Amino acid sequence: MDQRKRRKELSQEIRKKIIDKHVKGKGYKTISKQLDVPVTTVAHIIQKFKIHGTVANLPGRGCRRKIDDKSKRRIIRMVTKEPRKTSKEIQGELQAQGTSVSDRTIRRCLSQSGLHGRRPRRTPLLKTNHKKARLEFAKLHVDKPQRFWENVLWTDETKIELFAKAHQLYVHRRKNEAYQEKNTVPSVKHGGGSVMFWGCFAASGTGCLESVQGTMKSQDYQGILERNVLASVRKLGLSRRSWVLQQDNDPKHIAKNTQECLRGKHWTILKWLSMSPDLNPIEHLWKELKHAVWKRHPSNLRQLEQFAHEEWAKIPAEKCRSLIDSYRNRLIAVIASKGCATKY
Repeated sequence: MDQRKRRKELSQEIRKKIIDKHVKGKGYKTISKQLDVPVTTVAHIIQKFKIHGTVANLPGRGCRRKIDDKSKRRIIRMVTKEPRKTSKEIQGELQAQGTSVSDRTIRRCLSQSGLHGRRPRRTPLLKTNHKKARLEFAKLHVDKPQRFWENVLWTDETKIELFAKAHQLYVHRRKNEAYQEKNTVPSVKHGGGSVMFWGCFAASGTGCLESVQGTMKSQDYQGILERNVLASVRKLGLSRRSWVLQQDNDPKHIAKNTQECLRGKHWTILKWLSMSPDLNPIEHLWKELKHAVWKRHPSNLRQLEQFAHEEWAKIPAEKCRSLIDSYRNRLIAVIASKGCATKY
C-alpha cells in the first residue's frame, strides 16, 4: 500500500490566498485544485479563520514540556557541579524534591543545553606541586622569543606495539558483519611484542629515530645521545651556539651518570617538568607515527621497525613548524588552567 508523502507546513502566503479565494466565493474543491492543496487542508484553514480570525499558528501547539525552567536550571547546576552524576542519580534527587521526571527526559534536557555525555579524557595525575611547577614554567617561558623555541631539539621515547589496540581503531560495518576478517583486529598473547624508539625533532623537521634493544639504561641512553643529538642538530640546521636540548625527567635521563655525561658536553638543557606530556609537542608526532605504521599492518617486529623509520622520515616539515609556531599557546593554556592539564 502506497504511503502518502508528508506535506510541508503551508506558508502564510498560501493560507492568505485560500482565504482570499473563499471570500470571492470559490468552493473548497476549486481552491484545492488551483493551489494544489488537499481539500481537507483548505477546509481546516477556512474553519480556523472563521473561529479565530487568523490563519497564523496558534500558541500552545505541540507537546507540553515535562520540566519547567526552574527544574531545568536545577539539573544543569547539578551536572555543572558534578559532571559524573548520572541521569538516574539526578532523577532520584529530583524525585526527593517532589519533581517526577524520567531519566530519558533529563538526558534530553542536558543535550539541549549542550551538556552531552562524553568519555572523560585521560590526563596525568597532577598533584599540587606538579600544578605549581607547571604554572611557574609557563609564566617563566611564555614571553620567550619564537627564535628560542625554533632552536629547541625536542626528544622522547615511545613504544609501538605490533598490533594496535582495538579501542584505538574503528570500523564501519553492518550489524551481522562483526566477524568478517576485514572488520577484526588480530590479537595474540602479550600483544605480539613491541619496539621502543627514541626520536627527536625541531621546527625544521624530524631528526634521527633509533630503535632501542631491550631495556634502556643510563649507559644505553648516553649512547643514543652520542649517536643522534649532534647529527640531528646539523641535519635540522639549528644554531650551534644557541640550540637547546629538551628531555623529560625519566630516571635514566636524570641519573647521575647521564647528568655527568651531559655536563661534559656543555649542552644547554631545558629544565623540564614531571607529568607534563602536553608541553612536549613530540607527543603529536608519536601519535601520527603509530597510526601510520598500523595502517601498513606490519606482520613482525622487523617490519614494524622498518615501517616506523620510513613513516618518521615522511612527516612533513610543515607539520613540525606548525607545532612549534603554536607552542606559546600551550603555555597560555597552562596559565589559564592554573597548572592543570590542557587539551594539548
